[in-house]
Amino acid sequence: MDHAAAGSPDAQKPPGCYRHPDRETGISCTRCERPICPDCMVNASVGFHCPECATGRGGTGPAPAASRPRTLAGGTIAADPHLLTKILIGINAAVFIAVHALSSSFLGDMVLIGRWPPAPFVPTEGVAEGEWYRLVTTMFTHQEIWHIGFNMLSLWFLGGPLEAALGRARYLTLYLVSGLAGSALTYLLASPTTATLGASGAVFGLFGATAALVRRLNADMRPIVILLAINLVFTFTWANIAWQAHVGGLVAGAAIGYAMLHAPRERRTLVQYGTCAVVLVAVVGLTLLRTAQLT
Repeated sequence: MDHAAAGSPDAQKPPGCYRHPDRETGISCTRCERPICPDCMVNASVGFHCPECATGRGGTGPAPAASRPRTLAGGTIAADPHLLTKILIGINAAVFIAVHALSSSFLGDMVLIGRWPPAPFVPTEGVAEGEWYRLVTTMFTHQEIWHIGFNMLSLWFLGGPLEAALGRARYLTLYLVSGLAGSALTYLLASPTTATLGASGAVFGLFGATAALVRRLNADMRPIVILLAINLVFTFTWANIAWQAHVGGLVAGAAIGYAMLHAPRERRTLVQYGTCAVVLVAVVGLTLLRTAQLT
């Protein structure tokens, strides 16, 4: 009798989320003890709260700071969770228009290049000549319509869910630091006289962080692995692609994304931004190393 009860499917079946009954869950609100799924749970100072409990007792007045709705990474939930993604796409589009509307010197000032012109001429331009800003401007610069189209489409589909999961500040930090990591690795390994451009380093950082998000949600990893594998095949088989930016951004994005989504709650901010700081130190170190090699 006892053995039959223990083996019964109903006895072993976890409860369903009170807002989404079809979703089984082992997590309960620490206030009302109702079962909640990952989409409903709100991080609090102790455990997780359901959306109703997180808004405060009685539903009137401002919610206590510790109980305010938070993203999976501990960020503030925004009214428009895709706002920064839209702004980033807008900046890239504006620079793309400027590249074609202004003189060629504008494009020359935006791309990532190590040192130009080559010997026997005296170099006057490039990161090695002190133009470190190129590590950033290259992340927003495109010349071909297919290039910006592919990158912005990827940014829209990957960026939206990540911005909602991380919150704006963490999402923007992920994007910029991943892009810088891609630029730094390109500067280190590519020919100093080869100009590179594009948001691919930052976009591949979003790929890496998306893998961390899928793991955090315990979802099926196969779609993101297949999509990433396809992109890596193109990275190493198509001509005129800066694979260094893709690899650098991917590694940085995966590390930052994992830290942001899996950091222990009691040391969350330290782990999240500490990881970003470590990546930035690596970016500075690689840039200094390459500059020393070229000068």
